[in-house]
Amino acid sequence: MPSVVGLLEEHELAARRRVDELREEADRVQAELAAAEQEWQEWMIARQRVSVLLSVPTGAGIADDAMSPVTASTRQKPQVPVWREGLAWSALSVDYQRILKTLADRSRLGQGPLTCQEMAALFGMEVVPARVEAPRSKAKRLVARGWLAEDAPSRFTLARGVSGPGGGS
Repeated sequence: MPSVVGLLEEHELAARRRVDELREEADRVQAELAAAEQEWQEWMIARQRVSVLLSVPTGAGIADDAMSPVTASTRQKPQVPVWREGLAWSALSVDYQRILKTLADRSRLGQGPLTCQEMAALFGMEVVPARVEAPRSKAKRLVARGWLAEDAPSRFTLARGVSGPGGGS
């Protein structure tokens, strides 16, 4: 008959092997996630740069230093134009449009303001401070540019005059 200590050691060894296997799998998934996030960032930057290039008025030209390596590498955030009557949502990147659409849907349904934590959850993000920061900074930028209102701290609604995605009014 096996000893109790021997049985405990067998179970401990099996548990340790399982932990090691899971750690290896977690490391593999982390590496895949890092690669996927890098690819996603590269595509976002490419789209943002094309948006910037397409937003330059015809014949306006680009200053010689506008596309210098320092300028191009530091300009990774999408530009958010100041809201004005008739400005279409398409002037914004997809992430900003998604925030506006979510708030427009809530307004249409008679629901109140939206918090950043609620935005993160609605967008399928993990609701932890590091992940909530992205929608918070985007919402704050939209407030600063007149697209959103923040009547109470971190509670966002569409700004007065901003409505459907078509004309922005």
